[in-house]
Amino acid sequence: MNGDPTKTVINFPKMPKLPGIPTGGLKAVLLIILAVILLATSIYQIEPEEVGVVLRLGKYSDTTEPGLHFKIPFGVDRVFKVAVQRQLKQEFGFRTTAVNVRSRVERVPSEADMLTGDLNAAVVEWVVQYRVTDAEAFLFNVRNVEETFRDMTEAVMRQVVGDRTVNEVLTVGRSEIENLVKIDLQTLSDQYETGIRVDQVVLQDVNPPDPVKPSFNEVNQAEQERERLINEAQSEYNKVVPRAQGEARQTIQQAEGYALNRVNHAEGNAARFNSLYSEYRKAPEVTRKRIYLETLAEALPQAGSKIVVDSDLEGILPLLNLTGGRPGGGGDE
Repeated sequence: MNGDPTKTVINFPKMPKLPGIPTGGLKAVLLIILAVILLATSIYQIEPEEVGVVLRLGKYSDTTEPGLHFKIPFGVDRVFKVAVQRQLKQEFGFRTTAVNVRSRVERVPSEADMLTGDLNAAVVEWVVQYRVTDAEAFLFNVRNVEETFRDMTEAVMRQVVGDRTVNEVLTVGRSEIENLVKIDLQTLSDQYETGIRVDQVVLQDVNPPDPVKPSFNEVNQAEQERERLINEAQSEYNKVVPRAQGEARQTIQQAEGYALNRVNHAEGNAARFNSLYSEYRKAPEVTRKRIYLETLAEALPQAGSKIVVDSDLEGILPLLNLTGGRPGGGGDE
């Protein structure tokens, strides 16, 4: 303390002087740091599934393939990496919040609730899988391209679902809906020049809303029961009717065969009679005798044994067996 007693002067200890850095060494350090920064900002790596889109002073310059590449440092060249070999996907109506042994899914009703063409409600959840085919178009042709693509997908799906009945959406029309959405979405993506190729559209889960699900299940059960009864009736019809038709055809064919046989037999008899009559007219006595003999030849074997005696013979009754059976298996006359 000195001078004015009202003033207090505090003397701080002096800092020791640092050893001086040579001017040449400082320049070397600065040059090394500058070289490291220059090298770090001049080299970039593109992964195997990516391409690099290079902008020079904000204007498109080049697209580089996987590997190590050089660029102009200090922000003159900017590189945007785009995965063109990776399949990307977007989920609609739900979000997968965790992927492990048990995946957790969060529902998004605002995307899933839809109105069908017959004014019924349906809960539709689907996934779109796509790839980037043109990195430059993907980055620069459309602002917020992924959000735009998402909006296009939802609009196309709602349009396709709105043109179909609830039964088509929930059952038989799912494959057709997937194909139509894929085609229409690809057409719209090409029109906007998004650089996206749609690989697949998959309907994950399609159900009626929870409040009407029990009634819808009852309707489905009734329709399935109706189909079962129709199939059973059709099966029984296929068993009975063809058999009856076959039996009817068989009876008709038998009748036709019988009629043909009778007609042919009658025509043959008539032709035989006409032939005999013609021969008879040529030689009546000969023909009459021949017919007589032929008739006897046919009738006598059926009459059994015969005994022919002279009409003048007498006293033969004791010799005949008139009370027994036919001798030799035949009767007696």
